[in-house]
Amino acid sequence: MTPTPTAVALPPVGPSRPGQDAPFGVYVHVPFCFARCGYCDFNTYTPAELGGVNPDAWVAALAGELELAAARLGGPRADTVFVGGGTPSLLGAARLVRVLDLVRRHFGLADDAEVTTEANPESTSPEFFEAIRAAGYTRVSLGMQSVSPRVLAALDRIHSPGRPVAAAREARAAGFEHLNIDLIYGTPGETDDDLVRSVDAALEAGADHVSAYSLIVEDGTALARRVRRGELPSPDGDVLAHRYELVDARLRAAGMDWYEVSNWSRPGAACRHNLGYWNGGRWWGAGPGAHSYDGALRWWNVKHPNTYAQLIADGSLPVAGFEELSAADRHTEDVMLRLRTREGLASAVLDPGERARAEVAVGDGLLSSDGERLVLTDRGRLLADAVVRSLLG
Repeated sequence: MTPTPTAVALPPVGPSRPGQDAPFGVYVHVPFCFARCGYCDFNTYTPAELGGVNPDAWVAALAGELELAAARLGGPRADTVFVGGGTPSLLGAARLVRVLDLVRRHFGLADDAEVTTEANPESTSPEFFEAIRAAGYTRVSLGMQSVSPRVLAALDRIHSPGRPVAAAREARAAGFEHLNIDLIYGTPGETDDDLVRSVDAALEAGADHVSAYSLIVEDGTALARRVRRGELPSPDGDVLAHRYELVDARLRAAGMDWYEVSNWSRPGAACRHNLGYWNGGRWWGAGPGAHSYDGALRWWNVKHPNTYAQLIADGSLPVAGFEELSAADRHTEDVMLRLRTREGLASAVLDPGERARAEVAVGDGLLSSDGERLVLTDRGRLLADAVVRSLLG
């Protein structure tokens, strides 16, 4: 019999850790997928990899973690909840309702809480959307990626090109006010027209929020192996920049504006949960492989669902490791994250050397400044990571 692994003990909760007044979110990681997309390196498992999927056992383990989490934190009410993965919609509506009930029981929800779930269009239906909306979910994030069959094939996506639009309309009909659609650009074989049609489809489906990410070839993925074998070319940096500009122009023309480098929304439709990440909020990440942050301490759970469940059954938080962030670490993250947002970074948080380098970036047309805040320009957004590195020296 395999012994239960030992969890890593977290340091005691301090009386006044940094960020205690920041918004609090709960992230729930669902580790199940029907099939693995070729570009994905997330902590997900197919039925074959697990020897079958037992979502009820996962929900039971999640209940245990949330109970332990609330005891550790003292039960702050959740301002936002985000159920991601993986493929949360594979759980079905009844289990997703149960997940939200568990968060309510152990933490409580703010009166205006934003509650989001990701969904694969192929595992949804009108009845699915109606049930989760009635339970209190307020936002759905659908993975479209593209409407081009050849792009979907290159990404190993299994949904049909038209299903995301149909699912989006079903979600709207069920009463969802906020609807996000995810796109990926820069896939080998993609054309400008493929991308424009995908953006237009997201708009026609009624999305009030679009996330668009450049394709990244992650080590260990099927896509990386195909690129290494020469079957597909690596994404080209100049092409990625051009495609980003296409997305931005198309969405702006439709009345959306960027609020983070990879995210656009209509007024009032920005995702509050993700803003919590970028603006220094706290969150508890529940589920296998999920990460948490309390303002000064970051920790992460064990990855495998079976190990996760074993540790919780033993009465332990399923923590694999943690790091305590120094003031310098928190400053670096503040610059790195806030500069990606439309609100930008307060100049006052920079030291004299960083302010001098920021002035150079302003002169180079990468940042704009009103004397109090620094915001990436359109050109600066294309080089956001390099701008951050230059500021931090």
